[in-house]
Amino acid sequence: MRAGAVQLNSTEDSDRNLETADRLVRAAVAAGAELVALPEKWSVLGTPEQIAAGAQPLDGRAIGWARGIARELGIDLVAGSIAERVEGHEKTFNTSVHIRPDGEPAGVYRKIHMFDVEVDGVRYRESEREEPGEEIVVSELAGGVRLGMSVCYDLRFPELYRILAVRGAEVVVNPSAFTLATTRDHWEVLVRSRAIENQCFFIAPNQIGTHAPGNRSGGRSMIVDPWGLVLAGAPDTETAIVAELDLGNLRDIRRRLPSLANRRAAAYRWEA
Repeated sequence: MRAGAVQLNSTEDSDRNLETADRLVRAAVAAGAELVALPEKWSVLGTPEQIAAGAQPLDGRAIGWARGIARELGIDLVAGSIAERVEGHEKTFNTSVHIRPDGEPAGVYRKIHMFDVEVDGVRYRESEREEPGEEIVVSELAGGVRLGMSVCYDLRFPELYRILAVRGAEVVVNPSAFTLATTRDHWEVLVRSRAIENQCFFIAPNQIGTHAPGNRSGGRSMIVDPWGLVLAGAPDTETAIVAELDLGNLRDIRRRLPSLANRRAAAYRWEA
């Protein structure tokens, strides 16, 4: 199975973002990708106010386009994440949707961990405008392979990925808008670690460049194998990368080095 990751420099201009996403998804498929993933907030990325203004329900324009292109091209598409407006909720959700080749949603994941931090002197407070999800989601690709879903800051919480692996995920996707500083110092280490410790393929599409009001994302989108080897990495531009996911190799790694099977869950119990 071939998989692709799309790296974008999304802005507050949703028309421009959608046009670029469309072009790069098609480029990934032209290179053989059967599964393509977009980055976090691909449809609108700007100030908190601009993101909120661009929030949509799942039957809105962004996911409508994603369903249409997945159906047209016959691919599994992880539509990065969007700011989702849900009736009855004052705040939005940061929501990722996995769409099957028939254009129907296979999995909907709402980001669990809120990015309430300070990086390079910039304070981020996602929880002021966004509501955390509560459900861990494993969906299924067209060929029956199980897909674990996550978004950006989730990458720093290894317990989430262990649960995804225990629930059968062999491929994990993490659409992101990692900051420039954390991409530079932490991104590759974290992505490769999550792949190694859970013996899974890891698809990590990231945003690149500057977004209003001056925040910067670090790019370096990558696809990593269960041994932690980087199969494909993106240059510092808007692009699509593609790599072969050898599922036979994954199962061989899990057989030869059975760390998932050797877990002793009863010994790990603790009070949170």
